[in-house]
Amino acid sequence: MYAFLRGQFPVKTTTRVVVDVNGVGYDLQISLNTYSAIAKKESGLLFTYLHITENAHTLFGFAELAEKEMFLQLISVSGVGASTARMMLSGMRPDEIAKAIVQGNTKLLESIKGIGKKSAERLIVELRDKLGKQSADTFLSGGAAIVSSVDNDAVQALVALGIGKPMAESAVKKTMVSMTAENSLEDIIKQALKNL
Repeated sequence: MYAFLRGQFPVKTTTRVVVDVNGVGYDLQISLNTYSAIAKKESGLLFTYLHITENAHTLFGFAELAEKEMFLQLISVSGVGASTARMMLSGMRPDEIAKAIVQGNTKLLESIKGIGKKSAERLIVELRDKLGKQSADTFLSGGAAIVSSVDNDAVQALVALGIGKPMAESAVKKTMVSMTAENSLEDIIKQALKNL
């Protein structure tokens, strides 16, 4: 229905952004990859996908067309919902997901919260041929890393993704031990997702 939205970003968090298009605010759910790409921008263009369920109409936003394409591939798999697809795109870049699926790397896919052994195997079975036929370049995304290493922001981002606060705090605490000042908030959150 909506291919993209271009406008101002008056509200931005690690999981959602409001796009003001000529005075109308569109609330978009986003991944960490998209957040890192728009973190320092006041306005821009986001590719969109309207996800319609029985209970809600949810608009998802993507900084790169590659991420939207991967999102659509992921939700086409039985048992992988929009929230899980967004979680996957928060933990890995589209090209990393494509590579893991094509190579049959279930362990890497299972490292993402919400993806168990059966889901990882189903993703590989259903998408390996489709993704194998597409060039790896299709899913390359160039998101600039955000510069912030505040662990509180990381905890809030994990909570917004549906993880309990005590679990989120524990994962971030474990993660911060191996992080340096050069690590971005995105790096911290991705590693924390693996430490859950």
